[in-house]
Amino acid sequence: MDFIEPILGIASEIYSLVEKVKANKKRSQRVCRRVKALDELVRSIEKREAGQTAAEVETALRELSFTLKSAKALIEKYTPASWVKRFLKAGDHEDEFNSLNERLNDAFQVLSGSLQLEQGSMLRQVFRMASREKEDEVDRKEDDAELQTLLLHYMKDQQEKTDAMQKEMEYIKINVEKVVALLNKPSIINEDIRMIKPQELNYEYPKMPFMRTLTSEVYKGEYRHFPVAIKRYTDTIDTSLSELRKVFRKDVETMQRFESPNILRMFGICVQDEDGPSPQFLIIMEYCEKGSLRQVLDSEGLGLSWTTRACMCRDAARGLYRLHHTEEKSKVHGCINSNKFLVANGNTLKLAGFELAKTETSLRKMTKNNVPFTRSLSYSSPEMLHDINHLYSTACEIYSLGIVLWEVATSRKPFDGWSNKDIFENVCKEKFREELPHDCPKGLADLIDVCRAYDRFQRPSAGVLVDQLQSVVAELENS
Repeated sequence: MDFIEPILGIASEIYSLVEKVKANKKRSQRVCRRVKALDELVRSIEKREAGQTAAEVETALRELSFTLKSAKALIEKYTPASWVKRFLKAGDHEDEFNSLNERLNDAFQVLSGSLQLEQGSMLRQVFRMASREKEDEVDRKEDDAELQTLLLHYMKDQQEKTDAMQKEMEYIKINVEKVVALLNKPSIINEDIRMIKPQELNYEYPKMPFMRTLTSEVYKGEYRHFPVAIKRYTDTIDTSLSELRKVFRKDVETMQRFESPNILRMFGICVQDEDGPSPQFLIIMEYCEKGSLRQVLDSEGLGLSWTTRACMCRDAARGLYRLHHTEEKSKVHGCINSNKFLVANGNTLKLAGFELAKTETSLRKMTKNNVPFTRSLSYSSPEMLHDINHLYSTACEIYSLGIVLWEVATSRKPFDGWSNKDIFENVCKEKFREELPHDCPKGLADLIDVCRAYDRFQRPSAGVLVDQLQSVVAELENS
């Protein structure tokens, strides 16, 4: 297997890099230990006789190569003397380590399964979920505490420089304060999805919905110091509270499997006046300040840098990766488009549109005004266009994501002004793809094109896409 030697080579480079990191030392060292555990598995697989390695293992090894390249790029960010500037430019680093550790864990599960490691083995201890999550939390706190000290000392040193440095100093000061605030703010991940009491919610006054649909109104509010969107149902069916709670509990179990910084966070549901004749039903979710991705691209798309666009593409892939690669089995979203991604401050993308689905169905009346409608075929894969009965798969969804990534790169709407017949004729029969801008970075353009490949076999998995987009982001940040 000619791809094993490169894996071991990259692992060796990571071991050397970890000795040079200036910040996030604990998390980098933890990644190094997990890479060493995978290193041992890879060497064991290398010793097998030819033909004894399953196709699934070979795929996992090829994907591990991409993951290790992404790990190397992440750790490299904190090795040079100029790491502070790179850190401030990159912003929130926690998502990068979380995503990387998820990918390393996925690789370990496949490779250790092929070697039939015993549950009590030392290698399995490295990736045991309970201890892994505790270790990551301890590392995060220690690194963040050190980061605050380092950043504040750095800011003080810069303030003592000459007047010629004043303009740069103001830039650094503003960004340091943002990062310190980010490190100190409560973690949204630690909030359980639950039944929420009405008195726990605060609204912006006057109470004016910022969005209305046929069956609901959405207000901005606050819950436990988090800005939230509060969806109030204006036309509900007669659902008993006991039945609603039962359905809600099932939805919570599903949502907890998909928790990710790039999936819209749900806080829970609230019932006001539950003893009265007309209870009010509310769903509480994370508030994304900038609206949908489509809205952002329409309003400020021309001003986005290629680094920002690449980060947005990576975020979108991360959200879909969490959906496609759960602990139990893959799940597809079913309706990926640029309106299903919401944008928070910092242009962070969050996948929405499937949260608490059963709970919403139990509340919302189905009328002739809100039954499913015929959608544009802009996001439909060639195989779905060719055969409406084709089984919808993760490969179909990667194609849809490719269209969204094309939108991020161009700020345009896909197949704008085309009829469904035009799309069918050109995409399905002529294998047509809309072009990317001539100045689009080659690494990003290649990934967007391969996601939109006519042959579904050529499209990458969401995990590989995350790794390669992270490498593109690192390259753009360092250029």
